[in-house]
Amino acid sequence: MKEKRGLLIGRMQPVHKGHISVIQETLKEVEELIIGIGSAEKSHTESNPFTGGERILMLTKALREYDIDPSRYYIIPLEDISCNSLWVGHVKMLTPPFCKVYSGNSLVQQLFEEGEIPCIQPSLFNRTEYSGTEVRRRILNDDDWQSLIPESVVKVINEIKGVQRIQKLNKKEISEL
Repeated sequence: MKEKRGLLIGRMQPVHKGHISVIQETLKEVEELIIGIGSAEKSHTESNPFTGGERILMLTKALREYDIDPSRYYIIPLEDISCNSLWVGHVKMLTPPFCKVYSGNSLVQQLFEEGEIPCIQPSLFNRTEYSGTEVRRRILNDDDWQSLIPESVVKVINEIKGVQRIQKLNKKEISEL
């Protein structure tokens, strides 16, 4: 029997095909999935180039592109707070009730386990290629990054001039060299 509702947390900087695969697999285990956009307040840095709103846009369009039933998921931005021991309560306040958490992040796993909420490490799909770090690296090196992400996300990144943003964010000032 499927669990009623699960929570999947990821930064999604940017949304890639690995995220879609994990979402599809997790939806086999739960009736509904809350997709938490982690560190939603962070943007315009080397490791977090996109805003929470841009990531929600990417994910919404990608889930539509992959015909994932919108009645089965909720996308919720989750901001970090400065006190880790209070973060689980913060997340619970922002989300519908859930019985299980899916995350590959060891800190997230630890915090939910301490909060006595089961935490599952999802099977990661081709993790060496499908990671936000790899997508951003390829963008910087002018390599093929488009094949790693859904077509709809490529369009969003182009619309918001994401390639130029990542390149600018990674330029070092002469004083930093």
